[in-house]
Amino acid sequence: MTEENAHEKKFQFDIEEKALCFHGPLIYEAKILDRQWMDSNPDFQGPYYFVHYKGWKRTWDEWVPETRVLRWTDANLQMQQKLKGLYTQQQNSDKKRPRDSANTEKEEDYLNRPEVRIDIPDTMKAQLIDDWENVTKNQQLVELPRNPTVTELLEQYRKQKLDKKGSSGTEDLLAEIIDGIKEYFNKALGTILLYRFERHQYATIRKQFAKKEMVDIYGAEHLLRLFVQMPSLIAHTDMDADATAVLTEYLNDITKYMHKNQKQFFCSEYENATPDYVSLTSSI
Repeated sequence: MTEENAHEKKFQFDIEEKALCFHGPLIYEAKILDRQWMDSNPDFQGPYYFVHYKGWKRTWDEWVPETRVLRWTDANLQMQQKLKGLYTQQQNSDKKRPRDSANTEKEEDYLNRPEVRIDIPDTMKAQLIDDWENVTKNQQLVELPRNPTVTELLEQYRKQKLDKKGSSGTEDLLAEIIDGIKEYFNKALGTILLYRFERHQYATIRKQFAKKEMVDIYGAEHLLRLFVQMPSLIAHTDMDADATAVLTEYLNDITKYMHKNQKQFFCSEYENATPDYVSLTSSI
């Protein structure tokens, strides 16, 4: 549907407007070239914008949902820099791990992989920033174990999903998807999902709950961090296009479910670290 046929449907951004736009886990300067209201496909509805990323080739121009576009404001520019700093920190951590050059992907193979897009609603983006500030700036921690845990959250999602569909095929696929997400979480938590200030807490938790998996300790805060990283994680797998499309659909659906239940799943207050904890982490 073109803009002229949108009638009373409102767009938040104008054509030619300078804006910021999420692409993967980071935010980039963008210019809005066109806009349309999509309603022909139930999976792609609402306002969409055709954006050009400053400094990028035109081949990267794309249609994005309004949830990925941000106003050009000081607050959002600060968010952009914070996410960039976080992402750089995580990438540097990855580079420190030894890699076998024989297993390094060819650039052309990497670029030809199916693209994974996870749309993070605005309030969830704000959640990410608050999470970052609470831990790195305010020296606070998520109280553990969480309630609900990642396992419990995903189980609640599974039950409500099956209540809607209820087919055995859906049940088997859903179980496989959830098991895969939990495996990703357990493997990624200690390597790319923690801030430096949280590492001592993580080490303590591992000792205290030696027989438990981390999906049974951590909750929505760290699961959301995983979802931000999933596009780059999946891009380095051998997953085919069909499997990638199915996983992407479920990741977006779980994100919507977390957004719908945001007050229930995310902690409203972080706990203050003790002086001894702050002193210990400063010396590491």
